[in-house]
Amino acid sequence: MDTKSSYILEQDECVFMVIDIQERLAAVMEERVRVTANCLHLLESAKLLGIQVILTEQYPKGLGRTIEEVRAALPEYSPIEKMTFDCCSERAFMDEIKASGRKTVIVSGMETHICVLQTVTGLLASGFNVHVVNDAVCSRDKRNYDTGIEFMRDAGAVITCTETVLFQLLKIAGTEEFKAISKRIK
Repeated sequence: MDTKSSYILEQDECVFMVIDIQERLAAVMEERVRVTANCLHLLESAKLLGIQVILTEQYPKGLGRTIEEVRAALPEYSPIEKMTFDCCSERAFMDEIKASGRKTVIVSGMETHICVLQTVTGLLASGFNVHVVNDAVCSRDKRNYDTGIEFMRDAGAVITCTETVLFQLLKIAGTEEFKAISKRIK
């Protein structure tokens, strides 16, 4: 794939992914408030722009369900439950992402250096463009977060932030979508 095009986000080529933002996991994350707020901005833009959302939950029996704020923001709550750290190792996940027909995945979730990292490298190995939203992912430990971000960048993921993603997808000011998103992030 053309390297330059891997940095460009097009609404009709993207899927938004929420990895394991679950009750018991979120409870121990220092950055949970920031990550949740940014994830909600991204979910709202996905709704406005018609971008598919894929949600995963790691061992929900032990880690709980997706946190209420995120569940309430979803167009539909239908998580892909998994035991593997790499979502790509779950057949249901790969079936859903392939069925979307889209080649760019915008990633948020927990934890940066475990499930997020392994999923990102799995997606890259499967030929997807991956944009990791660095202010919509977190780890319990800042060093682990930093290592995960560096690892994913070195592996070929685009490291970005919430506002960059929002405005790359919007492309133009003055639209109703632009007004709605701008109002959210003020």
